[in-house]
Amino acid sequence: MRTFRAGLLAVCLLVVLCPPVHADPPPSQREVAKARETVQERSKVLATASAKLATAQSRLARLTAEVERLVEAYNGEMVRLRNAEQAASQAQARLAAADAEVELARQDVALLAAETYGGWGTLAPIVGMIVDQAGADGRLHRAGVLGQLSGERAAMLARLRDAQEVAAILRTQAVNAHAAQQAAAESARRAKIAAETAVAGQRRETRVLRAREDRLQQRVDAARTRAELLARRRAEAARAAGLVSGSAMGDVAANWSLTQLGKPYVWAADGPETYDCSGLTMRAWERAGVRLDHWTGTQWTSGPHVPLDQLRRGDLLFFAYNTGDPGTIHHVGIYVGRGLMVHAPETGDVVRVASIWRGDLVGATRPR
Repeated sequence: MRTFRAGLLAVCLLVVLCPPVHADPPPSQREVAKARETVQERSKVLATASAKLATAQSRLARLTAEVERLVEAYNGEMVRLRNAEQAASQAQARLAAADAEVELARQDVALLAAETYGGWGTLAPIVGMIVDQAGADGRLHRAGVLGQLSGERAAMLARLRDAQEVAAILRTQAVNAHAAQQAAAESARRAKIAAETAVAGQRRETRVLRAREDRLQQRVDAARTRAELLARRRAEAARAAGLVSGSAMGDVAANWSLTQLGKPYVWAADGPETYDCSGLTMRAWERAGVRLDHWTGTQWTSGPHVPLDQLRRGDLLFFAYNTGDPGTIHHVGIYVGRGLMVHAPETGDVVRVASIWRGDLVGATRPR
């Protein structure tokens, strides 16, 4: 869709900026230079926006990773909370048993206290047995029974104290463990929500920056198209005046290719409404008076090969499946300056401007 819009923009600019030659004088060198300065200025703004977008995308990636970490931390805390709740439930059961033990001990002590301070009560039969024993042997037996009763009372009191201490410890542990785990789970939940909120905000910022980059890219494309059209008109005016040189021939070919922007790619087509890659370059150089075959194989050998750091407008750029083997060349474009080319990419696409810097770039040729 973006490529299609660029093509439509180029067609509209052709209509607006290219009136008949006899109506207006060709653009001056200053006008062409000014148009190219506009391209540079807008490209700088675009580069700044792209850098901001890259930073925002990097931050979004970091925040997303942090959210994933915090979500997993929260999940872990929730697992531990469930375990703490289960432990608290088990502690509560133990606590109930301990409370029951305390109650039993309390009842025993209460009974013992009643018997001690309220009379012999239920101990009367035992006392009777003691009293009925006669003589020294009886007195010894009675002392032993009373000693046993005193020891039982002490044991009851000790058991009461122990049961109370155990119950208090269990109650404190259960309450503290559950409260601590609830606090940890709540802290993890707040961290997770804060991180998710940050990611949502960063996504919104990234969308805004991406939309701005798209708008700036369209402005750069428009400025570049205008600059190249002005250069083409100036070159055609020079050619019409008989001033065409070898370099100007390349300008003619490059400038004409820019007038074909937006036309559909069709396999084996060579114009005027549709093109494949070598059909477009063949027709471009035909405008400069150089005949080429409709085949990348012979276009590669149609002139001297040019180092990439010495490219001139109009040079043909070739792309191969194996960059070390020109026999695998499968695509060609025409250089239009500033690291850009015009080419007919593939089925479903249109003639458009693109960067020459691709991984399958094998070299360049200057037809003659």
